[in-house]
Amino acid sequence: MKSLSRITIYSAFILMLSTVFTACHTDTSKEEANFDNPFAGPSPWPEIRKQRISDLLPQAMKAAEVDAWAIICRENNNDPIAKHIGGENAGGTALFLFYLDGEKVVSKAFSPVGEATALAELAIHDEVIPVDRGNSAINIGATYMQGKSFNRIAVNSSFNELLADGLSYTQRQTLEKSLGNLASKLVSSEELIYEWLAVKLPAEIDIMTKAAELTAQWQLEAYAQVIPGTTTDADVARFLKKKMEQYGVKDGWSPDQNPSVNSGYDRGHSHATDKVIMPGDVIQTDFGIRVWDTWVSDIQRFAYVLREGESHAPDSVQFYFESSIGGGKAAFDAMKPGVLGYQVDKAQRDWMTERGSLPVMWSTGHPVGYVAHDIGPNLGGGLLPDPSVRPAAIKPLKEGMIFAFDGFHAWDLPDGYTKTISVEEMAVVTKDGARYLIEPQTELVLIKGK
Repeated sequence: MKSLSRITIYSAFILMLSTVFTACHTDTSKEEANFDNPFAGPSPWPEIRKQRISDLLPQAMKAAEVDAWAIICRENNNDPIAKHIGGENAGGTALFLFYLDGEKVVSKAFSPVGEATALAELAIHDEVIPVDRGNSAINIGATYMQGKSFNRIAVNSSFNELLADGLSYTQRQTLEKSLGNLASKLVSSEELIYEWLAVKLPAEIDIMTKAAELTAQWQLEAYAQVIPGTTTDADVARFLKKKMEQYGVKDGWSPDQNPSVNSGYDRGHSHATDKVIMPGDVIQTDFGIRVWDTWVSDIQRFAYVLREGESHAPDSVQFYFESSIGGGKAAFDAMKPGVLGYQVDKAQRDWMTERGSLPVMWSTGHPVGYVAHDIGPNLGGGLLPDPSVRPAAIKPLKEGMIFAFDGFHAWDLPDGYTKTISVEEMAVVTKDGARYLIEPQTELVLIKGK
């Protein structure tokens, strides 16, 4: 009887735990069900890719003055442009051909027969030509090209642009041999890929805007967790990593250096350390996320840790921050279609001189899109005697280009090091000038002791 009572009590205890667990699990499920994640669900990339090919590639080919473009894809060592043209799943060697036909682009994919069915089902190309085992997609594609009147055929070989340098030496040898006399028509795709990838569709701008919103919001949430004298730079970085995990997004650049959180002197591109955040510190967080494994954000937000008795930042720190904001605004105001990259940088450098900033080695800004430092005009070289030594700095800005750009102010610290405020925003070039993707930082985040 005594044993039976113990069993009854034990069973009741287990039932109670089970009920509590079920209730907790239900609450968690409700929480997850109500979780608002703009990047949940299937990626819009497949449809956006088709639109980029149909809408943007023809004008890019015309701007680059090429009438055909041949890309060779294969597994394990694929062309960096493969994802953009439907070649990311290549196993055996495949040749993708795009050529102008009036105002539109025609695409042909010469694919190994074992992969042709799946490729055709993606409906990216006008025609997928199966290549039987034992035959060469390069040879068959070259034969097709010989039947056309192409004057300039772009291939992915470049000394200057990594994204346009995916054709291996042996692949080029094979292609030239197959083309025969037509090989003399081969030119680098550098200009074509530049013109095509540097411009983003409105749907892509919307996606990157949402990514920028979260990137900035999470940084503010991270600063709200800081306990001066206890929290480290690495703690802030871990908070942001957890947010990424929660939303299922990836790092905008090298995971070891994203986010870069620094409450000390300048460290450049770096990982977050175990430095303890203290009163009087100026904190920099440089953070970016990759959404749907395709589009990237790049935002920097700055905070100041109040000392005891302070209700606002010291006048000196406030001056440095306002100088940074002013430098970014000078660059933003200069960003218009037709303006050259170095001219945007020069607008900020003049402001920096006026405000007494130390020199800063970094360019004012860079294109951002499929990678953090994307293809497009470089917003740098403004102080060079001849900016043309940096080819990307003399490229014109165009409508639909997206840039991440910093407002700079650097000063000397008492210990001989330097500190730089570099509030970083993202903006898209429109026909009327630049437009911020999100609300820019205009006030220094203030962190109080707890």
